[in-house]
Amino acid sequence: MPIRPMAEVNTDEWDQMIDVNLKGTLYGIAAALPGFLEQGSGHIINLSSVAGIKVFAPGGTVYSGTKFAVSAISEGLRHEVGEKVRVTSIESGAVESDLKFTTSGTAAETVLDFYKQAIPAASVARAIAFAVEQPDDVDVNAIVIRPTAQQF
Repeated sequence: MPIRPMAEVNTDEWDQMIDVNLKGTLYGIAAALPGFLEQGSGHIINLSSVAGIKVFAPGGTVYSGTKFAVSAISEGLRHEVGEKVRVTSIESGAVESDLKFTTSGTAAETVLDFYKQAIPAASVARAIAFAVEQPDDVDVNAIVIRPTAQQF
């Protein structure tokens, strides 16, 4: 999640976000989906972001683009395989992790300040458990989870 204005053009960071956020999601689906379809059930959990609901700008335009794509992939996959495989997109806000340290551009201080309100990763784990624990005929398509104080 390197956050920097697009005018600071850093195509290496863009490639990395695409590789991790998009290709990582797609390859994860590719690894699990055939087995789920063969057994006739399964549950794919994709990690998007609140930045995939509303563009985080300035600075988060590319990151938001990748997370919008994860949300779209999740919804499209649900349409394709939803009768056999459940699909949930977790759209989290600030979560305590080392992600906040991946920004090296002019926005680094802003990102560190933003993450002072972060919720623990265990909160996201509970949201995932909620989706997974639903009866087989219930698909929780998306969960938005963020700190109560987070405006974005």
